[in-house]
Amino acid sequence: MSRPVLWKWALTAVIVALAAAVALWPRGGSDSDGTGATPEPARGIDPALRQASGAAICPPGSDSPPAGPLADIVLTCLADGAPATPGRMTGAPMVLNLWAYWCEPCRTELPLFQEYADRAGSAVRVLTVHSDPDEAKALSLLAALNQDLRAQHRPELRLPGLQDPDARVRAAANAPNALPITVLIRPDGSIAEYVARPFRDVADIADTVAGALGVTA
Repeated sequence: MSRPVLWKWALTAVIVALAAAVALWPRGGSDSDGTGATPEPARGIDPALRQASGAAICPPGSDSPPAGPLADIVLTCLADGAPATPGRMTGAPMVLNLWAYWCEPCRTELPLFQEYADRAGSAVRVLTVHSDPDEAKALSLLAALNQDLRAQHRPELRLPGLQDPDARVRAAANAPNALPITVLIRPDGSIAEYVARPFRDVADIADTVAGALGVTA
């Protein structure tokens, strides 16, 4: 075989090798650049920030199998980052207030749910659900709200809160892609209804819960 032919085959082999290397080379950049991937939740949250948020430890799940549309959903608790399964928190009427740190009406509504929970007592479980991947910003907002509430001599936020980075509770309730949303759940885990609007005051919350779940407070 002549030298020009050998040289041609050698050059072809080099080009093929380079093309394979480029194809296998790891791509940089974030997962969200055009892929639609959801960012991962914040890691290593400062325990002091969790404490400042006022979030209470989430209710323990029952030993019975999870029930209702939330049965397969496993979230984490804002208070300590521990796994929490809302589908196991059955046995009592439950109110889930879905919010996000960037939602302006949510900031006004969250203290109303705290006042309603204080008023309702053990008759109903009230939990907040942060429906956004950025857990640290959620905790920071709760801490800032508590500072404001202390200055106003109003009850501080101390409701149990769930971190729902993929808005799975909203999807399970077939609720619209808007916040705030409140999901009202029967003791058996089934969803009575969702409310896709901000509440005006505590009486508004109480009347809505009474109508959907039969709980008077």
